[in-house]
Amino acid sequence: MQSALQPGGSGAATIYQLWLLFLYVCAAVFVLVMAALLAVMVRRRSIVAPLSEPALDRDTPAERRLGFLLKIGTGITAAILLVFTAASYSVGTSLFAPAENALDIELIGHRWWWEVRYPASIAGQTVTSANEIHIPAGAKVRVTLHADDVIHSLWVPNLHGKMDLIPGQTNRLVLMADHPGRFRGQCAEFCGLQHAFMALYVVAAAPDDFRRWLEHESRAAPEPTTDIDKRGRQVFADNCAVCHPIHGFREEGKIGPDLTHLANRIDIGAGRLPNSRGNRAGWINDAPSLKPGVYMPPFRLPPDELQALLGYLDTLQ
Repeated sequence: MQSALQPGGSGAATIYQLWLLFLYVCAAVFVLVMAALLAVMVRRRSIVAPLSEPALDRDTPAERRLGFLLKIGTGITAAILLVFTAASYSVGTSLFAPAENALDIELIGHRWWWEVRYPASIAGQTVTSANEIHIPAGAKVRVTLHADDVIHSLWVPNLHGKMDLIPGQTNRLVLMADHPGRFRGQCAEFCGLQHAFMALYVVAAAPDDFRRWLEHESRAAPEPTTDIDKRGRQVFADNCAVCHPIHGFREEGKIGPDLTHLANRIDIGAGRLPNSRGNRAGWINDAPSLKPGVYMPPFRLPPDELQALLGYLDTLQ
């Protein structure tokens, strides 16, 4: 579930505690103010004299008591605001403090999908994925954020707060998941027509499982072994390779997501559809009807070529 009220990492837990502080204090103030208002309404006591009557003596015990209460209320309000300011500053400082010995990942926002890069320093060679950030549970991960076109914003509510991706600027965010799990995130800054379908997942795994996943992702795509899969790869080369790279086959495409291990991903279209053979067929046939504004044009392939291409894509695991 995607919820800031169910923290799964230290960053989200810190923000949640700050939110609870604001909630409880503001709720207490609201109750006290409403109780005071109710008391005044019940007593029906006027504090302003009618214009036709002589002015009241303001130096009475009741007036002095009221002035004292106003001073106390003002002091309490100022103290609450100071506490809120200090707590917010402390949380902000801890959330965005530099992380030592953190795993480095690069995240690039495109319209409307996420490119994820793991540097060669941790994978032996640069590993590129899309719309999924895989991390080891219990370890700090420093995510370097870039935008390719317009302003985007990364928000994984269960793990951390928001951080913008701004063209020409580098921002960083430290993620950490307390336990293995799948945490949904999204773009939190309106970035155009398909902003609503620019989702991603942070997949936290045990450290050994994460290393195995990274080692697997660093491998080239498997060679097709059957004639139908070989034909499917040729269909890919003729229609898809100009935009989509596949490690070990065609790596020059840079416009769309890397498809080296497409079949293992959770969804397609940055959260638009579950990753299934049928949905991949619909996406290839007419992506703009499923995600209007997407840069991928429709491909009306003959049925035999489409089935061959789908078979080849099934091997990209």
